[in-house]
Amino acid sequence: HRTTIYCGAEFGPDKKVMPPKGFITAKYINRSKKIEWEHVVPAENFGRTFTEWRDGHKLCVNGKRKPFKGRRCAEKVNTEYRYMQSDMYNLYPAIGAVNALRSNYSFTVLPAAQSDFGSCDMKIENRKAEPPERSRGQVARTYLYMESAYKRYSMSRAQRQLMNAWDKMYPITAWECLRADKI
Repeated sequence: HRTTIYCGAEFGPDKKVMPPKGFITAKYINRSKKIEWEHVVPAENFGRTFTEWRDGHKLCVNGKRKPFKGRRCAEKVNTEYRYMQSDMYNLYPAIGAVNALRSNYSFTVLPAAQSDFGSCDMKIENRKAEPPERSRGQVARTYLYMESAYKRYSMSRAQRQLMNAWDKMYPITAWECLRADKI
């Protein structure tokens, strides 16, 4: 099932994307040709709950003896973080440019926003993102799963309301069930 979550673009075993007709991007042109693995719940959202992410750790020192923190440090020294970061329920293929521009923005419904990618109905505005209808159910169930599976992560009340609504409005698909069984 080589299809991206947001744009429905197909990609080959070489990770090269065949963008849908009418797909455009003004930024990250080279990344728009490749598949990347998108954390639907951004790693930063759960990563900042780890002290290694926020403050560093005595083992997080580079070759020049300079301490570092953030994602690299949490990856290096915290097993729980590595499990959360690599949880396949939270990783979906996305066109690289879409992944880059979505960044770590939270999902919402954007009033009257235009698609940033032509025929791919992914919208990004004011540090918020609105996924296309085709992926809202998957997005919602991913957020709900992450909150349920990891007590360390919790959504805001507003985010939980939106995800519960999308979960109900966009029923689970046969592919989601098969994907979950494979995971």
